[in-house]
Amino acid sequence: MRVNEQVIERLEKVIDTLRDNSVKMGQMLAVHDEKLTKQDRIDAVLFEKVESLHREVSRSSSEIKAGCERDIRKVDDRLRIMEKKMWSIFGGLAIISFIVSPVGQKIMSSALTSTPSATIIQGTK
Repeated sequence: MRVNEQVIERLEKVIDTLRDNSVKMGQMLAVHDEKLTKQDRIDAVLFEKVESLHREVSRSSSEIKAGCERDIRKVDDRLRIMEKKMWSIFGGLAIISFIVSPVGQKIMSSALTSTPSATIIQGTK
C-alpha cells in the first residue's frame, strides 16, 4: 500500500502544480489581454491623429495649389499685357522707320503735296 500512497502523493503534487500553473497562466493571459486592450486604444488614438494630419495636409496642399494657380494666372495676364505693349511699340517703330526711309519720304511727299493743276487764264475782249 505504500506504493499506492506514494503514487497518490505524487499525483496530488502534479495536480497542485497544474493548478498553480493554470492560475499563473490565467494571470498572464489577463495581463496580456490588458496590454492588448491598452495597445488597441493607443492605436485608435494614433490612427485618428494620422487621419487628422492627412486631412490637414490635404487642405494645406489644396490651398497651396489654389495659390499657385492664382499666381500663374496673374503672371500670364501680365505677360499678355507686356506682349501687347511690345507689339504696339514694334508696330510704331516699323511705321516710323518706313516714314523716315527714302522710299517712305517719296510716298509721303507725293501724298502730302498735291500737283498744281494747270489753269489757263483767258483774256477778255
